[in-house]
Amino acid sequence: MAHVTNPKAEEILDKEFKCLNAGFVRLVDYMGGDESVVQAARVSYGKGTKSVSEDRILLRYLMRHLHTTPFEMVELKFHVKLPIFVARQWIRHRTANVNELSGRYSIMKDEFYVPSPGVIKMQSVRNKQGRADDEVSPELQQKVLSMLLEEQNRAYDTYEQLLNDEIARELARINLPLSLYTEWYWKIDLHNLMHFLQLRMDKHAQYEIRIYAEMMREIVRRVAPMAWEAFEDYVFYGERFSKAELKVIADHIDMQKITKEYLEKYNLKGLEADEFLEKLKKLKS
Repeated sequence: MAHVTNPKAEEILDKEFKCLNAGFVRLVDYMGGDESVVQAARVSYGKGTKSVSEDRILLRYLMRHLHTTPFEMVELKFHVKLPIFVARQWIRHRTANVNELSGRYSIMKDEFYVPSPGVIKMQSVRNKQGRADDEVSPELQQKVLSMLLEEQNRAYDTYEQLLNDEIARELARINLPLSLYTEWYWKIDLHNLMHFLQLRMDKHAQYEIRIYAEMMREIVRRVAPMAWEAFEDYVFYGERFSKAELKVIADHIDMQKITKEYLEKYNLKGLEADEFLEKLKKLKS
C-alpha cells in the first residue's frame, strides 16, 4: 500500500492554531489515515477493490464493537505550547511519546497564561475540582487579574536576576509559577488520542485543557474524517446504561413501531439497523 496522505491534513501541516492567550497546537507530522485503519483490519497488503463506502461501514463496525487495535495504526505528532499546569494534567495520559522544553538547558520565555475575565469563576460547591457557573463581578475579576500579573512579573524578575548572577539555570527556574508556558512534541496513536479527547473535551474537564482538546479535534477530522465520525457517533456522543436503566428504557419502548424502514429516517441502515434491532430484542428478553 502506498504512503497515505490526506490533502486536508497536508493543508495544515506546521500551521499554528492559537490556544489561550499565548499557546498553540501544531500538527508536525502524521502517519496514515482512514485507509490505514481499514487496511490493518483486513490484514491486506494493498488497497484492493474496496470502495470508500465499504471502508466507512468497516470503520463504523470496528468502532461500534470496540475493535481498537486497527486505530492504533494511525499516528499524529503535535508541537504544543501550553501553560505548565495544563501540561501536568495532560501528562497523566501516559500512552504517548513526549519530549518537553527543559529549563535546565534553555532560558524560559517571559510568557504566562493570563485568563480572560470571563473564565474567572468561583469554586463550585458541587464539584470539588471545578468552577461554578455563576458570574463574578468585574471588580473581583480585575482584582484577580492584577494579583496574577503582579506575581508573574515578580517571579520572572527574580528568575532574570538569578540568571544575571550566573546562578545555574536548573536552580534559577525553581520559583517560576505554573502559569508559565512550556512546549513539547507529543506523538500518539489515533485510538489513544481519541480516548484523550473523549476525556478532555468533556464539559467537566478544566476549561484551559479543553481549549487544546477542541482544537486538536479539528486536526483529527482532517487526518481521519471517517474514523472521527464513527468516534463521535458511538463514543463521544454515545451513552452507557446500567442494567436497571436499560430495563426502564425497555418498559417504555413500542417494539412494534421500530422497524428497519422506521430506522432509515434516523440514518440507521443495513448492518447498523440489524444490530440495533437485536439490541432491542435483548432488552425485552
